[in-house]
Amino acid sequence: MPPVPSTPPPFAAFEWQIAWRYLRARRREGGISVIAWYALVGVMLGVATLIVVQAVMVGFREEFTDRILGANAHVTVYYATEADADGVPSRLIADYDALATRLAAVPGVTHAAPLVRGQVMISANGRASGVEVIGTRLADLETVPLVAHPESGAGDLARLDEGVAIGTGVARDLGVGVGDTVTLISPEGMDTPFGTQPRVSDYEVVYVFGVGRFDIDRTRVYMPLAGAQSFFDREEGADEVEVMLDRPARVEEIEPALAAAAGPRAVLWSWKDASGAFLSALDTERRVMFIILSLVVVIAALNIISGLVMLVKNKGRDIGILRTMGLTRGSIMRVFFLCGSLIGVVGTMLGVLLGCLFVYFIHDIQAVVEWVAGGSVWNPEIRYLTEIPARLRPGDVLAVTAMALGLSFLITLVPARNAAKLNPVEALRYE
Repeated sequence: MPPVPSTPPPFAAFEWQIAWRYLRARRREGGISVIAWYALVGVMLGVATLIVVQAVMVGFREEFTDRILGANAHVTVYYATEADADGVPSRLIADYDALATRLAAVPGVTHAAPLVRGQVMISANGRASGVEVIGTRLADLETVPLVAHPESGAGDLARLDEGVAIGTGVARDLGVGVGDTVTLISPEGMDTPFGTQPRVSDYEVVYVFGVGRFDIDRTRVYMPLAGAQSFFDREEGADEVEVMLDRPARVEEIEPALAAAAGPRAVLWSWKDASGAFLSALDTERRVMFIILSLVVVIAALNIISGLVMLVKNKGRDIGILRTMGLTRGSIMRVFFLCGSLIGVVGTMLGVLLGCLFVYFIHDIQAVVEWVAGGSVWNPEIRYLTEIPARLRPGDVLAVTAMALGLSFLITLVPARNAAKLNPVEALRYE
């Protein structure tokens, strides 16, 4: 038979029982039930808020990245401006098919396609709007994920050679749909005996796409490459070649090979050059928000300290009795440590559950808020996305949980140590 230990093991059952009894005790019995509830609710709301904010910030970054990579070139290759045979400055790419073939042969490149790009005025039904026209071949456009497989769409992309494809925002502003006719007006006019006249052409709308980014849906129009060359007077070439990569996040590694394949006159512009600063700002903002909102959890945890200080003061007589019965200072410290840490643990777990549920049902909550408010609370013209993005990552949830639990454990040590240092003789002198 093994010998009976002289001292009980740490966190023995009776320590848990005493701590639980102190937490349940009412105020008139020397308990801190009201303060404990305040502290628990504070920790819960702080943790839930932190999880929701982190999820929305991550969702913004991932959503923007997905929309950028899904509707734009990963690398754009164009030529530096130089004078042509007539002495007119030009950046036209005459050998665009050969250039696209060389770029497509670079390891890591999935597709390369020539483009003609221009700014025009589009009008229909007495309305007009400024848009960006992109001339490309149908086979090349079908490789753009968010255009070939948009968030919302109508018509047949395969009929691109018969007309134009427009964004849902353009269609809404002009009040047109598939089968309607729109007019494109280019400020780069034609020279006539009566002066320079703007180029004006009518096109049938054969496809309407919505990628979910307001700045794209509201401004973009696609047309056949040959038609764009004719409309913009680019019969001799293309404006640029767009390159798609299999690993766009590592674009810096492939840029030297692309530059070598493109030639000395080529200039490369990657998606990170265009949007990297914005995405880095989102990352920085997410980290700063984590630090700022962590203060909410710290403030809530301070209620645990105040509650434990009051509990130690109210339970001075009990501490003296327990010490005279044989409880060690370590046992007393663990009892009050359990009182504080239980509040933090329960508040953290409830906060994680509340935060995860809020993120999971965030679109339903948005719909309810808009129904109650009687209008939209999410303006895509300002935020560029059509809905609130939110992405729960296990690492973020674990980081918030670890931070909240760590604060809860750390913040209970001082009151618990003070309780353990209490002299039982002084505690019972006036009882």
